[in-house]
Amino acid sequence: MKNVLLLGATGSIGESVLSVIKQNNEDLNLIGISCNKNTGKAREIIAEFKSVGYVHVEDPIKYKDFCTKTDYDWRGDCTNTSSELEHLINHESIDIIVCAISGFAGMKAMYMAAYSGKKILLANKESIVAGGDLILPIARKNNTQIIPIDSEHNAIFQCLNGEKGTEDVKKVIITASGGPFLNSSISDLENVTVKQALNHPNWKMGSKITIDSATLVNKCLELIEAKYLFDLHESFFDLVIHPQSIIHSIVTYIDGSSICQMSSPDMRVPIAHALSDANRLPIDFDPLDFTSLNLSFQAFPSDRIEIENIAREVCNKGSNLGAVFNAANEVAVASFLNDEINFDKIYEVIYRTFDANDVSNDLSIDSINDIDKHTRIEAKKVVKSLIN
Repeated sequence: MKNVLLLGATGSIGESVLSVIKQNNEDLNLIGISCNKNTGKAREIIAEFKSVGYVHVEDPIKYKDFCTKTDYDWRGDCTNTSSELEHLINHESIDIIVCAISGFAGMKAMYMAAYSGKKILLANKESIVAGGDLILPIARKNNTQIIPIDSEHNAIFQCLNGEKGTEDVKKVIITASGGPFLNSSISDLENVTVKQALNHPNWKMGSKITIDSATLVNKCLELIEAKYLFDLHESFFDLVIHPQSIIHSIVTYIDGSSICQMSSPDMRVPIAHALSDANRLPIDFDPLDFTSLNLSFQAFPSDRIEIENIAREVCNKGSNLGAVFNAANEVAVASFLNDEINFDKIYEVIYRTFDANDVSNDLSIDSINDIDKHTRIEAKKVVKSLIN
């Protein structure tokens, strides 16, 4: 029996993790969860999973509300501070930590988890994009195992299974669905609505990652994450549009063999793989009908080459540039979701903000937080200029 701490339990990834745990309750035990503000959902999880003994609530107001409720029969430990979260992450009873907090907000927890020496299931790509040069060396030094549960990176991980390393890898293909605006150029997207942008054809995800999929920025973030996780130069990676979202990544070896991982678009599949040990965990899944599969591929859109080039620059220069790219994108996406800018202006916010920042090799959790704050200020200035 493995004890699981689920950070970001109330989000869409958290929901998928809970489903896998529920279907494998003889092997997996949910011992702790965290949330930001959604304490109502946290209470539902506690009511369903009686094994939860620890709850971390990030928002101080929601924390007080959660802890002072007298109409709920729960006798576990509730925490709120950073030091309490660090203590929880390192608690001896915990075997697996799932880092599923969305966006840069998950950076703090992932940084702490890197020191733990535990098995980490990583869904928070932003922490690696912004702090890969800091986090990965810490994890290696502390023998912390990081297994990605993003479908593309978990697919690469599975395709590399049994290989001694990446010396024999020739190319890695990261696939993208193309999102709701497949075959549309940026110039066609000026007047799309938030509702249209959130209508992903294949995946059910949170609003931020869904917009990232619609802009294809998500693939650029995944390119950076893959560079760090698999320690390969960015030139090894190609981004390819695959509208059906059946093949999640492909690894081609120097002998001409190409190995892919296939499944229906369901986040529980990579999560179940990552939660397993010697034997895979069974889940209810939508099986592929290979007699009717129609798989197609397209080149990454040429009018997104500038955003891809920024991602490759981040891969090659590292340092603080990942934090700049991520923060600029998060501000741009939030501004679109708040109806402050048009969809096509997301790119302009990123371009202008990224170009205004210089490379710094000062790598620490404090410096990354500082560059994130500074970049958000600059990005909001760009947003303001577009509004005016």
